[in-house]
Amino acid sequence: MQDSLAFIIAVAQIAAALALFNGVITTLGQSKIVVSAIEAIARQPEASGTVTSTMFIGLAMGETSGIYGLLIAIILLFANPLIPIYLNYIA
Repeated sequence: MQDSLAFIIAVAQIAAALALFNGVITTLGQSKIVVSAIEAIARQPEASGTVTSTMFIGLAMGETSGIYGLLIAIILLFANPLIPIYLNYIA
């Protein structure tokens, strides 16, 4: 029983680490968005308003991915839904 519960917790911690790795990928993606926007503004300064508003929309959408990863990691670490299911199964 203890070994199975320890396995569930260990797998949840690995999954949480992978979910938090999403934050690293999100940061890289957001930097790519900003670099592309700066290059576009440098080529066509008159389109800076359109490029900037589109950049902010892209950054907001990219940030939600990082927030979802953090939320999933917190749920897996502190409110793991698999542990009550396992405890009900062995009882």
